[in-house]
Amino acid sequence: MSLSALAPVIADSNAALLPGLAELIAAELAPNVVDIDLKGVYPGNFLKQLGALGGLGSLTPVAHGGTALGLRHAIQLIEEVSKECVSTGFLLWAEYALQWYVINSSNTTLAAEMLPRMARGEVLGGTAQSNSMKSCVGIEEARLKAKRVEGGYFINGVLPWVSNIGPEHYFHMGATLPDTPGLVIGLIHGSTPGLTLSQNAHFIGMEGTNTFACQFRDVFLTDSHVVCHTHEFDAFRDRTKSAFILLQMGMGLGLIDACVAMMKRADKQFGHVNRFLDVQADALEAELEAARTATYALAEKIERDGSAPHVKETLQLRLAGSELSLKAANAAMMHMGAKGYLSNNAAQRRLREAYFIAIVTPAIKHLRKELHEFDNAACALTQPEREVA
Repeated sequence: MSLSALAPVIADSNAALLPGLAELIAAELAPNVVDIDLKGVYPGNFLKQLGALGGLGSLTPVAHGGTALGLRHAIQLIEEVSKECVSTGFLLWAEYALQWYVINSSNTTLAAEMLPRMARGEVLGGTAQSNSMKSCVGIEEARLKAKRVEGGYFINGVLPWVSNIGPEHYFHMGATLPDTPGLVIGLIHGSTPGLTLSQNAHFIGMEGTNTFACQFRDVFLTDSHVVCHTHEFDAFRDRTKSAFILLQMGMGLGLIDACVAMMKRADKQFGHVNRFLDVQADALEAELEAARTATYALAEKIERDGSAPHVKETLQLRLAGSELSLKAANAAMMHMGAKGYLSNNAAQRRLREAYFIAIVTPAIKHLRKELHEFDNAACALTQPEREVA
């Protein structure tokens, strides 16, 4: 489905997104993008400073230390950061996902304890839900198993790659119980006894995202840090899924915007020959504006109606965003030509980032699988044994 077909017309706002954001990006992110990408430097200080500005609290109620400016605002912040660096935009998405699960938990004590610290950037973290989401739609087996014990659960298993974590970070995990539908979802600290974090892999992109393999050996998840018990899972999923996925559109919108700008700069010198390429900046920019409009409008609908009514539309838009990201990054590389091969040139980095947007859960193939199941009345959302966190 084309993005233009998904895009209603809505008014855009020229209000300042976040005072101090542009200055923070210019001072703390832009000079470090190459090191983040090639040397694996983790931009933790940037995230903490962004939190101090109020840039991590868009989804979080004011009563819990957030700004409550909403889903659209959070997407726009991810977009602005991703214009400079998708790795950091992805980490910002992880911060929102971390809070989103706590916001939607029935565990109000956990919310009161953790959300103010998360919204201010005092503690950082992510979400280890890739395996949970894929296992719930039959793509892979659940890797974490839970056993109910007095006061909580013992968790065992291995997650190969979890981002924006470390010994001082928090993250969410999902585990299955024997002969029980749904998942138990909990908030885990990186220093929890029995949890081993290992960085054994090196990536061609997203190297600065603090991505670890996580081994759980009788890791104790206390009831006080349970976000969702198995009997709550259906309702929890319904509250969280659409926003969780739509937030990722900020990465694609930012990347596509950067690619359009790159193409326009290249065309100032090489427009006489670049005009023979298949994808031109003006046409790509029009597709970007359609994608923005559709994303912001859907964010407003999700906030108005809740997550559940808009799952299919979210999957469609997220798929279109992945495909447009690949198209944009390829076009930027073609417009840049040989310069794009330089190790510090943004064009080749944008191409690698676009592949990440297309592969990160939910990947293009995952999205197409779920949409196929919707169209064939066999969507996992209607099957208790295969529900999606």
